[in-house]
Amino acid sequence: MCLGIPGEVIELMADHEDLAMVSVEGVKRAVNIGLLREDGHLDLEPGEWILIHVGFALSKIDEQEAKASLDFLTGLGDAYTDELEALAASDIT
Repeated sequence: MCLGIPGEVIELMADHEDLAMVSVEGVKRAVNIGLLREDGHLDLEPGEWILIHVGFALSKIDEQEAKASLDFLTGLGDAYTDELEALAASDIT
C-alpha cells in the first residue's frame, strides 16, 4: 500500500534545488521535489500543496484535496489505533 501525505510548501531551498521545506500538520521537513520537474522546469511555489511519499513529492494537489486527505487520514489513524488496541486486548490464540 502506498500512502501519500499532503504537505504545504513553506520554502524552496535555494542551496538545494531539488528540496523544499514542507509543513505536514505543523511538522516541517525537507522533501525532495525533483520528481515534479518537467523538462527541467519546476512549477511550484510556497503556499502550494504536494502529495508526499517517503520523502518525495509525487504530485501537486490543490488545497481542498489536501484538506480532504488530511481529514481522511486523521480518521483512518483513529480507526487504526482502535484496531491495534482491540487486538492487543484480545485473547485469540
